[in-house]
Amino acid sequence: MQISKLSLMLGAAVAVLAAGCAGPEQKLGRGLNNMTEFTRMGEMQRSVEQTALWYGPDKAYTTGVIHGFNRSVARTAVGIYEVATFPFPSYKPVIYPEGPVYPDNYTPSIIADPTLATDTDLSFSGGDIAPFVPGSRFSIFDN
Repeated sequence: MQISKLSLMLGAAVAVLAAGCAGPEQKLGRGLNNMTEFTRMGEMQRSVEQTALWYGPDKAYTTGVIHGFNRSVARTAVGIYEVATFPFPSYKPVIYPEGPVYPDNYTPSIIADPTLATDTDLSFSGGDIAPFVPGSRFSIFDN
């Protein structure tokens, strides 16, 4: 059987209208965040850190790395799924926590860039210098 273009367009319109506006945007953003987990390495760092705290440093670089790798693969797969299915409504995230994961000893802030600066006269207002560089935790005006 051949599906007519009209019925295909009607089905797509119903899916878009049934999903609303905020749901697909959040699902697409969450999926893109999860897809880039291996570039951020948040699950890996958090798993090594938490394993070192709870089970000792001897297991941090073995069990923690394996656990972090497994969580990173799962988060990336869920991200691919959410990007592929973002037009269709879902009522809850597939993996928790739903946002990007960072180690407990690091809370990211906005990048120090004149475009994002709140003080336009001086062209700087603080923020992370290079959050995309692993191990970089330097921040302007850090209190």
